[in-house]
Amino acid sequence: MKNYKLYDNAFKIITFSGALAVILTVSGIFVSLVSKSSLAIRKFGIIHFFTTTTWNPVKEIFGSLTMITGTIVTTVLALVMAIPIAIGIAIFIVEICPKFLKSTMGSVVELLASIPSIIYGMWGLFTLAPITGDYIEPALQKSIGKIPLIGIVFQGTTLGIDIFTASVVLSIMLIPFIASITRDTLQLTPKVLKESAYGIGATKWEVIKDVMLPYSKYGIYGSIVIALGRALGETMAVAFVLGNNHKIPHSLFDAAATITVTLANEFTEADSNLYLSSLFYLALILFVSSFIILSIAKYLVKKRR
Repeated sequence: MKNYKLYDNAFKIITFSGALAVILTVSGIFVSLVSKSSLAIRKFGIIHFFTTTTWNPVKEIFGSLTMITGTIVTTVLALVMAIPIAIGIAIFIVEICPKFLKSTMGSVVELLASIPSIIYGMWGLFTLAPITGDYIEPALQKSIGKIPLIGIVFQGTTLGIDIFTASVVLSIMLIPFIASITRDTLQLTPKVLKESAYGIGATKWEVIKDVMLPYSKYGIYGSIVIALGRALGETMAVAFVLGNNHKIPHSLFDAAATITVTLANEFTEADSNLYLSSLFYLALILFVSSFIILSIAKYLVKKRR
């Protein structure tokens, strides 16, 4: 019994140390970002840095509004594209796909998640961007660009290096994360629920819509949150096709900049303390925003439960 208590206490200490290490690591990152960005915080404050569109390293005037806007637009647009496609893929694999293809389809979806992001970026630059610039974007301008109000966001030059192409590449990267988790949660639906629904005359679509999706909704929420975190932090794939233009975009066909792309492109070029501190300030904004989004998502899921 003494040995068992010793092993039990040792196990508790090891697990507690692991949990404490995670907390200390996150806290250390936060403290480090605050310390490194303190110069920019004192110089520009919070409101001024968040509302200024100028990013001029020569004059040492820095504002984050353009990067924040680019990050939000590309992330939201990518999620809008990825969520319905990913959920449809998961439903097809679980309920519609023939049994001899299920494992193959599942493996292909998981393979998409393992492809390095730089490969997506190169594919987007050399393959997707010419297609969107020459064919897809002009077609969207002709069909949707003439609609009042809505058509404004489909105006502009169609070069393929813009928000639209970056969002398409990012959505392709998000699909396997949402699809894989959604597939696993759909498979956890008890058979008795589905059989009962079929027994009272429900169709396959009604079983999916009224039984499987409501039962799996918390797992779907979780997959969307994971994809959102991936979208906010994605760098290389977006850097290839976004254009890195520090201006507020007025169209989906305008080049833009995100926080991660700005950090990747300009960190090695920071030749002054204020410039470097401003980049750390951007990193701090990204860190805090990711934490807030995750906290809100967990709160909403807990409240629904």
